[in-house]
Amino acid sequence: MQQFITSLLFVICCTAFSQTPKLFLEKPGNKLPVRGFCIAAPQSKDLDEFVKFIDEELAPRSVNTLILRVDYNYRYESHPELRDSGALSKNEVKKLVAVCKKNNICIIPQVNLLGHQSWAGSIGNLLRVYPEFDETPLVKMPEKYVWPNADGLYCKSYCPLHPDVHNVVFALVDEICDVFEADAFHAGMDEVFYIGESQCPRCSGKDKAELFAGEVTTIRNHLAIKGRKLWIWGDRLIDGKTTGMGEWEASYNNTYRAVNMIPKDVIICDWHYERPDQTPVYFAMKGLSVVTCPWSNPGNVVLQAQDMVRFRNHSTPEMRDRFLGMVQTVWSGAGQFLDSFYSKRPENAVNTPVNCFKALYDEIQKMSALK
Repeated sequence: MQQFITSLLFVICCTAFSQTPKLFLEKPGNKLPVRGFCIAAPQSKDLDEFVKFIDEELAPRSVNTLILRVDYNYRYESHPELRDSGALSKNEVKKLVAVCKKNNICIIPQVNLLGHQSWAGSIGNLLRVYPEFDETPLVKMPEKYVWPNADGLYCKSYCPLHPDVHNVVFALVDEICDVFEADAFHAGMDEVFYIGESQCPRCSGKDKAELFAGEVTTIRNHLAIKGRKLWIWGDRLIDGKTTGMGEWEASYNNTYRAVNMIPKDVIICDWHYERPDQTPVYFAMKGLSVVTCPWSNPGNVVLQAQDMVRFRNHSTPEMRDRFLGMVQTVWSGAGQFLDSFYSKRPENAVNTPVNCFKALYDEIQKMSALK
């Protein structure tokens, strides 16, 4: 009976998502439906300047999607033990919500799920508070982190099969989506090096692709109950060896086969920073909707934006609307980016997130002006 109810719920959720959301139906200038920006949620001290940036820089450029990497930078009520010190309050979050509503910008909050549960020599809040969720408890954090290392440690993962992990992380997901009034959630899930490890009593011997796909599906189905969409990074769904894209932008541990197992309404954020690789076509041909996510190379970003428009203009009707658009990514804190953007901390390099952001939206404006 339980299996029947679960299957029925899955069918209902799929039916609920069978229609394209309003955001994706928008086609300004018949060019790119999604025009996005992804950055860490600001610290309290940077909040007002970030609100100004949204109002005076993102909105005039017709940005309509803002992915905020929140993680534990919020004063969670469901699990206060996981809050960062100095985390954003509910009132501060509502300032972000208000300015985005004013400018018709869709906020998508992100909390890293599965991977990125540590960084360099420090454990993230989830595994620090709940060490029993660790996929690799025998791998200890070094005093001085270096790569490569004997343990293959890049970032730790939680065990997707731990019986209690979803009770905790889904409480966070629900709370952060509620406070941001969000119809979509970004689960991260990039650069997952630890999955299905032999030392894990639950995951040992299991197919890594099936484990990854199972976690994507579990998160997607939870979000679907409240009509929310799942977004993830796409690197674990690409074969790093066959493509030559390596273990960072793609997978060396066989999770790539999960691309054929995950629900088709998951939105893929496809990132390539060194080359304008053509992988959006790969994802679209798998039936998945995709956005291209640049970072710091202005030359590449122009080509990537042109590619996305060309894919939309020269594809079958079935494929066309899977090419959703572009999302500029920033991997520093919001304060550091704003200092660079407003020339408080000038950067002399050409390849910077600020220059890439400006080049992307200059190119989108040019293409949108073409008849």
